Amino acid sequence: MERISMQQLVRWKDKKRRKPLIIHGARQVGKTWLMKEFGKRYFEQTVYISFDNNERMKHVFEADFDLSRILSSLKIESGQRIEPQKTLLIFDEIQEVPKALTSLKYFCENAPEYPILAAGPLLGTALHEGTSFPVGKVDFLNLYPLSFQEFVLACQEEDLASMLEHPDYRIINTFSSKYTELLRRYYYVGGMPEAVQVYLDTDDVQEVREVQKGLLTYYANDFSKHAPLQTVPRLQMVWNSILMQLSKENRKFMYGILREGARAKDFELAIQWLLDCGLIHKAYRIAKPGLPLISYMEMSSFKIYLLDVGLLSAMGDLDARTLLEGNRIFQEFKGALTEQYIAQELTASGIELYYYSAENSSGEIDFMVQKDGRVVPMEVKAEENLQAKSLQAFCKKYHPEIAVRTSMSDYREQDWMVNVPLYALAGYFRNSMTHFCKF
Repeated sequence: MERISMQQLVRWKDKKRRKPLIIHGARQVGKTWLMKEFGKRYFEQTVYISFDNNERMKHVFEADFDLSRILSSLKIESGQRIEPQKTLLIFDEIQEVPKALTSLKYFCENAPEYPILAAGPLLGTALHEGTSFPVGKVDFLNLYPLSFQEFVLACQEEDLASMLEHPDYRIINTFSSKYTELLRRYYYVGGMPEAVQVYLDTDDVQEVREVQKGLLTYYANDFSKHAPLQTVPRLQMVWNSILMQLSKENRKFMYGILREGARAKDFELAIQWLLDCGLIHKAYRIAKPGLPLISYMEMSSFKIYLLDVGLLSAMGDLDARTLLEGNRIFQEFKGALTEQYIAQELTASGIELYYYSAENSSGEIDFMVQKDGRVVPMEVKAEENLQAKSLQAFCKKYHPEIAVRTSMSDYREQDWMVNVPLYALAGYFRNSMTHFCKF
């Protein structure tokens, strides 16, 4: 399956002032495949080194930062030649050897002719433990589960996927039924590469669910293997509560759901660990829609989303029929899935997550997007319910230039807002936003 990040790697390869690149993302989102596939396509040879349980490499980097000695050792370890510009060096699980992470500084300064990709799903947690980091000497790329556009592409719907990149809404509206069907399937399958591949190979949703359940168990086992021992029980409590938190009407994270009398300071480290590993996304409340949004962020009020919508539906044991046919029993939870989907799409597009709610008010705006010098309020609807009372009240009060409602309904512009189909939302924010409010 094709990943949009491949083109980002190509641009990195061609940069004149190229630095070693660190790819960050949760386990099992496809980092290793992406690095190896990139090397196969664009370099004469690739030297892949995994630092996981690799005592030889630990000794190599513990000695000193003599790059000639290190390169010679890498040749011996891999059994391959290493040539400037022609050989891609891949350092996987780099957090296991902190000195290897530090060495990227010296490769950047003294041997930039050697292109290096590094990855480490637990890199963020290693930094909190005091690992020396080559500040300013590396570039970064965040990798997430397949976006909806990548899922459509994987389903061999190249033309439909291309239309999402540069939307022509007349054409998108014409094929709305196809997009809607694909999006419902995406809610079930999600974007974890293994789950998507099983779906493509077998068309068996039960096998997809088994893969997702396995991934959830895998992540839970990671807690006890890699997290500080005293943090593990609280990690599990936060992880297991995500579904309940998102099933609430306002989705705000409530410590009281974890246990009676729970306080923020008891769970801050657990939440940060999950963030550092890329397993969750966090959306902060803002009290005022001013620029920049971060200036009005409230650290104590937030929502937590999972890394993948398919994994969230697996947590809830939602069967394919419920999602694809729109079983009324799960109308509220379908709203949670939709909000989870939007959080993923915005995050994958490089947009920070915020939401708005006024003090002592039930009115809430699901997402606030800062884009092109504007603050854009956005209300999320799971189906074609076109009521947007909270958004309308917000617009009357603050008069934003652009207001967005996203739903299963077709693209349309109204006097005071634009309705963007859920499946086309990422492309809308990637391209020039249109339509100015007339409030």
